[in-house]
Amino acid sequence: MDFKEDGFMIGIALFVVIFVIAQALFFLIRAIKRAKELGIEKSTIKNTAVSSALFTIAPAIGIVATVLTLSAGLGYVLPWLRLTVIGNISYEVTAATNAVEAYGLIGGISREITDPEIFGTVAWVMTLGSVMPLVLIPIVLKKVQKKIGSVASKNTAWSSVMSAAAFIGLIAAFVARAIAGKGDASVTGDGAGVLSLAALIFSIVIMLILQKIATAKNLKWLESFAMPFSMIGAMALVMLMAQVLPENIAFLEWRG
Repeated sequence: MDFKEDGFMIGIALFVVIFVIAQALFFLIRAIKRAKELGIEKSTIKNTAVSSALFTIAPAIGIVATVLTLSAGLGYVLPWLRLTVIGNISYEVTAATNAVEAYGLIGGISREITDPEIFGTVAWVMTLGSVMPLVLIPIVLKKVQKKIGSVASKNTAWSSVMSAAAFIGLIAAFVARAIAGKGDASVTGDGAGVLSLAALIFSIVIMLILQKIATAKNLKWLESFAMPFSMIGAMALVMLMAQVLPENIAFLEWRG
């Protein structure tokens, strides 16, 4: 059996998943009990619980997309384990890719990892990178917020520009990868090409359409689902393109 999905890995993942679920149920029960003590009506408690559960579906779809993205190189168990606790596609994919390429393997996680040492390194990089915020936030967050607050109070426009710049920089890295990212020539679909560009365009178009519908129809719930729906929709359309278009066109890469 593949070491990435053997009994040991599955056992660790199940333990973590069960722990996370138990923790969530523990706090849910305590919250309901406390709400009743405060005299909050049962209907209000029920509606709050149901709405909260529904709004977890949107992030869950994005997590599934991340697991599928990482599974090509890491299998399903490690991404499932990692994203059960904390993480997102922007960090996990970047961390895993950097860890793999540090070994000189061009192509990142798009190619299957068969070396246990590389796999272990990827697991450590992904995990430690996510642990650090949990350690640093209690120590430095108050000071950072105070500093940002003082800057924002003096110049609101400048704080907005800084926040927007950080977000745009993150998105630009993924856009650049789809348009001009260099990959391993021996791995089909690793470099920038027709399919990567199509995925970028499809996701943007679907996102804009969903946002337009949400605004026009005043569908607040759709705003939360717009990003995961655009991700899944773009993936589905690219898979369809790969099957319909001639192979020499679908898998054409200018930065392979």
